[in-house]
Amino acid sequence: MLSYEDITVGSELPSRDHTATIVQLFMYNAAIWNPHRIHFDHAYATEEEGYDAIVLDGPLQGDWIGQVVTDWIGEDATLVSFGYANRRAAYLGETMTAGGQVEEKNNETKEIKVSLYLKNAQGEVTIPGHAVVRF
Repeated sequence: MLSYEDITVGSELPSRDHTATIVQLFMYNAAIWNPHRIHFDHAYATEEEGYDAIVLDGPLQGDWIGQVVTDWIGEDATLVSFGYANRRAAYLGETMTAGGQVEEKNNETKEIKVSLYLKNAQGEVTIPGHAVVRF
């Protein structure tokens, strides 16, 4: 069980690797009603839009970093705020690592601010994010 008192600034949240498949991209984009062809049509993504390959969509990647913080807090805290920004394209077949770090603790409100990230295999942050949780 995660305890507010046991959390320290600088602590790493457990990270998780993700490698999307074409089926996962298709199902995810169908669920969110996103018909953009860069997420399923290789020829269109590369020849028409100029990408290197089929593009992983931002909301899916945002969900991956959101899962890092919600898995970490479990039922012990509440997610108060969450945000992220897409900074660099990620492609089908790439393994992306989602993780985070405790940045601040507020003893008065029992809130914790965490920085979140999604990194590619080269260690480049493609999506930075942030969250606040309350115990």
